[in-house]
Formats: sequence, structure tokens, C-alpha cells
Amino acid sequence: MRAEAQALVDKINDALALLRRFLDWDRALRRLDELNARVEDQSLWNDPKAAQEVMRERRRLDEAISATRAIESELSDTVELIEMADAEGDAEMADEGTQSLAQLAERAEVDKVKALLSGEADANDTYIEINSGAGGTESQDWAGMLLRMYTRWAERRGMKVELVDYHAGEQAGIKSATLLVKGENAYGYAKTESGVHRLVRISPYDSAARRHTSFSSVWVYPVIDDNIDIEINESELRIDTYRASGAGGQHINTTDSAVRITHLPTGIVVQCQNQRSQHKNKAEAFNQLRARLYERELAEREAVANAQNATKTDIGWGHQIRSYVLQPYQLVKDLRTGVTSTAPGDVLDGALDPFMAAALSQRVTGETVEVEDVD
Repeated sequence: MRAEAQALVDKINDALALLRRFLDWDRALRRLDELNARVEDQSLWNDPKAAQEVMRERRRLDEAISATRAIESELSDTVELIEMADAEGDAEMADEGTQSLAQLAERAEVDKVKALLSGEADANDTYIEINSGAGGTESQDWAGMLLRMYTRWAERRGMKVELVDYHAGEQAGIKSATLLVKGENAYGYAKTESGVHRLVRISPYDSAARRHTSFSSVWVYPVIDDNIDIEINESELRIDTYRASGAGGQHINTTDSAVRITHLPTGIVVQCQNQRSQHKNKAEAFNQLRARLYERELAEREAVANAQNATKTDIGWGHQIRSYVLQPYQLVKDLRTGVTSTAPGDVLDGALDPFMAAALSQRVTGETVEVEDVD
């Protein structure tokens, strides 16, 4: 078999191995049998909520197992076809088989990522919070670029984006902002983006045209529904109101409608200013606080299970998860997985799926990669 075809076969087999490992294949098969039996039991429907949870788990398992089996079957048939073509010297048939492998490899990658998005909150909508680091205008401009990048990523996936909170930079960009992204598996995809992001470029604000390094942090947490009970003691909160600023409606800079809530035990701070009334902003801020506390609980569970989870660290050198270099060469490099792109313009326009997929896979395998940062 030619090298190109063999490389595709190896790629597909790697995706299948990860899927089987993630599903815990034998346990998944037994669990699906159990769920099928429960669905046939009419008493299950006496509790509609429990029935919905069973049906949701059954559908997820059935789709993942069926997709894995289908890819394995097509891989076997295509490899047999290519081997037959090679034996008969039929180059055209071998080319068709290689093209089929390329399509199958793409499908295997999509199915792999879809199966990996089965965490407790992965299907939920998500908040994406962006904060500029030290460095004034440079880092604030970089934070503004990240805000656009995640907005474009969500739009590419057909998700709805709302700007919940926005604090403009002094000359350009933003000091901080929070996006609410609504769409299927929004949190599952975006959760891998939590961390510090580093930009290297020739500064448009430096008359000497020197290279500058800027840092901004991204923090991702899921929107939670009323079925998830998060206890918040109001005596442990500090609630401040202030005059809203930045893009918004007529209320901006006219009333103290913006709300900031500080959860004293954890130091978590959330804020909202996009609504006209203080009451609505307070309600949205409480939703953000519940989401942040829930994300904190999820992260603690992952830590206990020795899973790799994003942690909020200093916004500066040595803590970055990804570097974006615009000068003197073009490169984006993820320092957790080693995934790179030589088209930073595309990445900054929302082409983040390869980075997210690799980070999701790494959470399953637990394998770390020795990656050197770029200059």
C-alpha cells in the first residue's frame, strides 16, 4: 500500500482507538443493552424526567457505537479494495480508494470529537470571559482581537453570540468582556480554550516598529439550568452597582444600571451591564455566578480524577497555552498539544476547531507533549 494511503489508515485507526478507549468499549456495550432493556420497560415513563435522561444517554451511546462500527467496516472494505487494486496494478482504482480513505479520515475525526463531547455540561451554552493582561494598550488590543476571534468561531458554527459585559480599553481594544455563546455543545468545544493566550507582533502603536509580546486570559464556564442546584449564601456576596460604559443602548453612561457581584469565599467576580435595568443585570450576573461556581466544581472533579483541566493563572510569561506569532513569521502554536497553524489570519478569524479537537483528545488520553514555545 502506498505511503499516502497507509498514513490515512493509521490516522483512522488512531481515531478509532481513542473512541474505544473513551467509551470503555466493553462497558459501553453492556450499558447500551441495559438502557435498551429499560426503554422497553413501560414503568420507566412514569417518571418523564428520568425517562428523558435514559433516552439521552441511550442515544449518545448508540450513536457513538454505531459510528465506530461503521467506520471500522468501511475501513476494512476500503483497505481490501486498495490492496486488490495494487495487486492488479489498477492505479485508478487505488486512487479512488485513497480518496475514500481521506473522506473516511475526516468523518472519523468528526465522530471522534462528537463522542468526546459527552461531559456533564458539554451540551450547554457557555460564557467566554476575556481579560487583558499587563501592558496597557497592547494587551487591551490583543484582548479585543480574541473577542472577535471567539465571536467569529461561534458564528462559523451557527451559534448565537451575545455580549454580556464589555469594558473598553483606554485607546483600543478591551480591558475585559464576557460573551454568552448559545448553541449545541458550545461549552464542550470552548472549555479547552481556558488559559493565557500570547501574541507576538510588530506593534501598530509603536512608532519605532518594534516587536511586542502581549498576553490576555480566557476563562470558559457553562451556562447551567434550574435543574442544577448551586447553593449561594447571599451573606457571602458583595454586590456593587456602577455606571455602564462601552457599546450598549441609551442607558449607557446615564444610570448606575451595571452590576458587579463578588463571591467572597472564592474571590469569583462577575458583572453584567448589557440590560437596561439594574434588576435584569443583577439577575444575569447571578446566572454567571452560578455558572462559575458550577464550573469550579466540575474542575475540582476533574482534578480528583487526574484529568487535565484548565486553571486560571497569572496573565503573563510562562503560563500561556497558545502563542500567536504574526512577525517576523506566521505561526500559531498550541503549547499543550503541539498543534500548529501557519495561517494565523484564519485562526484569528475563528478557525479554532483543530486546536479544540486536539485538546479534547488529550483530556481523554492524559498524554502530555513536550512542546517548546516560539520566539
